[in-house]
Amino acid sequence: MSTAAGSPRPRARNRRGEGGLLRAEILAVATALLDAGGDPRAVTLRAVARGVGIAAPSIYPHFLDQSAIVLAVVQQAFAELCEWLRSAVDAAGEDPRTRLHALCRAYLDFARTHPERYRLMFGGAWMPAADSGITPDQLAELGAGTLRLVADAMTACVDAGCCTSEDPDADAVALWVGLHGLAHQRAIATSFPWPADITERLAVPLSHLVA
Repeated sequence: MSTAAGSPRPRARNRRGEGGLLRAEILAVATALLDAGGDPRAVTLRAVARGVGIAAPSIYPHFLDQSAIVLAVVQQAFAELCEWLRSAVDAAGEDPRTRLHALCRAYLDFARTHPERYRLMFGGAWMPAADSGITPDQLAELGAGTLRLVADAMTACVDAGCCTSEDPDADAVALWVGLHGLAHQRAIATSFPWPADITERLAVPLSHLVA
């Protein structure tokens, strides 16, 4: 909202030491803009500033440019995905097989519940410029937490004797690719009559589960 065309709504100034609060507000508004429009180009400095209630230059101490904001949205989304998966696994009980199935369903639920964020996370539109200071290792770390959770769940199944995988880390990548493909197809083929147990049909062979 704004008080006049082109001017931000009034906002109380943060007290000294509360710059982190402003950064969090900028991220929240940027994420809301993405969720509403589905296009990272909607996350402009002017639109973010208007949503927060600040002048656009006030963003620069926290983010270098628009691409830095979008990258931060992606980083936050990956963190949210990891927390989403952990919560699902923790709520699934102690059986490793049940926990793995819960993780797979939660992954697909995240993609369905946050379609715009999910599309941006894996679409590549957020790739930072070469001079952004973001290293290839930092980019690779974005999805590492999710893969680690999948690999840990598969390893637990191996230890319990219900999984024949000889390389849980590699098979975790294969399972993620399968889940990602299903999430994508569900998003674009919404009228297709997907089997009710499609997640299990995908997860069982890709994770080498046995009875």
